[in-house]
Amino acid sequence: MRTGAQLAEAELIAPDRLGEIGRVAERYAVALTPHVVSLIDPRDAGDPIGRQFLPDGRELVSEPGELDDPIGDKAHSPVKGIVHRYPDRVLLTPLLHCPVYCRYCFRRERVGGEDGVLSDGALAEALAYIAGRPNIWEVVITGGDPLMLPPARLRHIVDGLEAIGHVRVIRFHTRIPIAEPERVSASLIDSLASTKTVWIAIHCNHARELGEAAAAACRRLSAAGIPLVGQTVLLKGVNDDPAAMEALLRAMVVNRIKPYYLHHADMAPGTGHFRTDIATGQAILRQLRGRVSGLCQPAYVLDIPGGFGKSPVGPAYWDGGTIEDWQGRRHDYPPNGSDPTCN
Repeated sequence: MRTGAQLAEAELIAPDRLGEIGRVAERYAVALTPHVVSLIDPRDAGDPIGRQFLPDGRELVSEPGELDDPIGDKAHSPVKGIVHRYPDRVLLTPLLHCPVYCRYCFRRERVGGEDGVLSDGALAEALAYIAGRPNIWEVVITGGDPLMLPPARLRHIVDGLEAIGHVRVIRFHTRIPIAEPERVSASLIDSLASTKTVWIAIHCNHARELGEAAAAACRRLSAAGIPLVGQTVLLKGVNDDPAAMEALLRAMVVNRIKPYYLHHADMAPGTGHFRTDIATGQAILRQLRGRVSGLCQPAYVLDIPGGFGKSPVGPAYWDGGTIEDWQGRRHDYPPNGSDPTCN
């Protein structure tokens, strides 16, 4: 679904919102897969799945500090399709299209446009950039959603990285297992095979996204020997309370996805209605400490606006003299005034 009329026909928006939705769609890409539509409860105006994917007139309201390129991709793009922010890894963006468009996306000013697919020449130049820099140990293939590419194109990219000796890790970032799980086919999985270590980071924000179809897609990936990690964005009205976050993190782990990052929402234009403050995220993780397995604990991070990279912003438990346990009790550390550096 890509238009307000289609959303109204499916009773996902009220007909009197067609003008509002049309104005949003003129500026930002809109798409929902049939699978995602099936997850939305049209009777619930605050449905956490609908909130992520249904356009909203508030997207046209920018707040102070919001940026078209909030994490500084352009400033760190030496050639088309490459973002090189950290010494040992690069992002490779072979396309800027997605099966669904998240309404809080930090690349919302770029995704979904006509110039969304990296040409053969541009891809060759991007691979040459990687090949020419022996410090690059990991290539993160993102977008857009790279698993939308035909298997033959994915195979071409993986083969290109396979030929670069100093690249040891290939990581794909995707929504496909959540948004369009039927696309996780044998041919797609075969296209990812490599002698390098291949990881997949799955973007998931609510436990209901991990229904049986998504779970089966994750099982197919993990059965092929591909380790899965999870990326989540802290979103107001979606997962900004301990119960919702706990359910999500548990659902990830039982579906073979190790929670990796909990991202503080970026300062993208028109996304203020999704952002919490950092203290909210810290309080949620503090309440979950000890209540859920360490396997369920992501790192809470903030991507510093302007392209300065990610920094942890999780709660601190040691204040220099005492340390807090998972039940909120404080204990002297170092104990009895001892020096912890001495054996």
